Formats: sequence, C-alpha cells, structure tokens
Amino acid sequence: MSSRPPAPSDVPLYSETPTDDRGNFSYIGDLYRPGEPFASICARLGVHIAAQFPDLHCAITRSIFASGRKISVEIQDTSRNLRDDSNRDRFIVLVRDQIERFGFVHSNFMQDYMSVCFYCDVAVGPAYWAALAARTGLQNPVQPLMSLAQFKRTIKAGDTLCLLHASWTGRNIGVERTVEAVRSKDIIIAGSYLTLPRASAFACDGDKVRIATGDGTNPDAHLLYRWTRQGAGEGKAAG
Repeated sequence: MSSRPPAPSDVPLYSETPTDDRGNFSYIGDLYRPGEPFASICARLGVHIAAQFPDLHCAITRSIFASGRKISVEIQDTSRNLRDDSNRDRFIVLVRDQIERFGFVHSNFMQDYMSVCFYCDVAVGPAYWAALAARTGLQNPVQPLMSLAQFKRTIKAGDTLCLLHASWTGRNIGVERTVEAVRSKDIIIAGSYLTLPRASAFACDGDKVRIATGDGTNPDAHLLYRWTRQGAGEGKAAG
C-alpha cells in the first residue's frame, strides 16, 4: 500500500504548503481551471479520486450557500483499516490533498481572511463501519431479504417494534412499542424517533430489523428490532 497517490514533484500538495510567519497561506492546485463550472469540477474530481484510490468507495456531494461552495466526500468503504485514529487522519489528509488540487486557497488566519475556490470536507461515513464490521464478523446478523425502500413502504402505523439489542443498555430493551407514524427519514415509536439509516446500514428479513450504528470505537454497534405487523398476532392465534 503506497503512502500517498502520485502527484507532480514540483507542485507541493495542500498539506505540504507552509504558512509564512505573517500568517499568509496561498495554494493553487495543479488541476485548477479558472472559471470552471462547479458541476464540471465535481465530475472531474470523481474520475480523479477513482483513479487515485481504486479500492475507495465514496459519495461526493456538492452544495452552494451564501458564503461559497462546498465539496463533501463521505468515505463509504476501503480496504484500509481506519479504526486507528492516526491511520484515519492520514487517509483523510491523502484524500483531501487530491480534492484541493482542483481549487485554490488564499488565507491569513491572523486577519480572519480566506478566499477559496470551494470549501472541502472529508469524513468517514457510517457505511464504512458497517462494511468493516461485515468483514470482521457481525453479531446478530440479519439476512437482507427486504430493502430499506420496501421496508418503508410496508411498515405501518399500528405495527410494533421490540428492541432486542443495542450498544447501550436502557429501559426500552425488550419492550414492544407501537409505531405511530412512518416518515421518509424516521419512524415515530411511542413518541420517540427512530432515525432510518442509509440502505448500506440496514438489513431486514421480514421479521428482524438490524440498523448499523458503528464508529471507530465499535464498528459493529447496531440496533436489533423484532418487527410485528398489525394483526399478525391475532392471525396466528386464529390459525
């Protein structure tokens, strides 16, 4: 595994560019094109990141707001083990260095001044921890027989969810609670909110629901629910 992707030897990377003793920082990436549309920058960036990090799966999003533009990269999977803080920080720097090659930054922290082509953010997303846990062994595995989209279409108010496992202990474990409403991003259960994850962190076999909530300290952290559809109990009893 190389320590960093190749870059022109005569052009320092963003992380290698020093700030002078007056607080001035000036960096212009070698892949920067003056006046290039933001969508074009992001399109080129996606191709570049894929070439520089072949085993990296990430989500690249762009946003525009009053004070500028921002490119966000969420790391969703890579063969690198990012549990260690130093490994994670180094990899984030490697990825950010490649993003910054498409823009410029001129700033002076002493004068609270900054001019950028775009702001940049790189973070490890929940999907990475779910993928890492899957590679190293899952507790309470659930077969993904129903997609997140199917689950949201199927679960209804009046169904019940019973929390069977969580990475913490609490009074709701083992308690069956009624679903009050199903929304696009969450489910209201007995007055509280269950935030629905991205599809990569969700598994459902029609009976049990597993939601990955892992992070660097516990990649396999998760919630496990038993899902009972309204009327299912009466139907079984009648049968």
